Amino acid sequence: MSPSPDLARRYSTPAIALHWLLALMILGSLGVGWYMTGLTMSPTRLKLYNWHKWAGVTILTLSAGRLLWRLTHTPPADAPMPAWQANAAHAAHGLLYVLFFAVPLVGWAYSSAAGFPIVWFGVLPLPDFVSPDKALAEAIKPWHGRLAYTLAIVVVLHVGAALKHHFVDRDGLLLRMMPTRG
Repeated sequence: MSPSPDLARRYSTPAIALHWLLALMILGSLGVGWYMTGLTMSPTRLKLYNWHKWAGVTILTLSAGRLLWRLTHTPPADAPMPAWQANAAHAAHGLLYVLFFAVPLVGWAYSSAAGFPIVWFGVLPLPDFVSPDKALAEAIKPWHGRLAYTLAIVVVLHVGAALKHHFVDRDGLLLRMMPTRG
């Protein structure tokens, strides 16, 4: 089946760039997060924690830019698909946006409550999101992990759905967000 004319319409270059940059950063941050938590206290672990925090703040910043772009630019028309798939796609995208903000903000709150300020890229000190409070830090810590796992699950579902549309439905949906048509 060849793509319909509506599906031939692609997302804008900034939307595509933000999508893939955020995808790479989120996957990298999830990987570093899972890896670093298994390490014993060491200079490597501390370095990875700082990199993870920098990535989180960068993801938060890019997410704000992506949301602003999305709110001010009309995306291509929805692809023709069954209503339940369209509803699931809209719900998944909404949840992704919520998690793009929730995961780094809860991480920032945890870091602040634990008394470990964030110095973005080792240069720009960021204000504490909350006041240092060890009890609050312990209460927040599991939520950062739970939200990150939720984000990972939704990302897997998102990728799976995109691959299903590309390889099973062959409807051209994935091509709308690819950096090139090749």
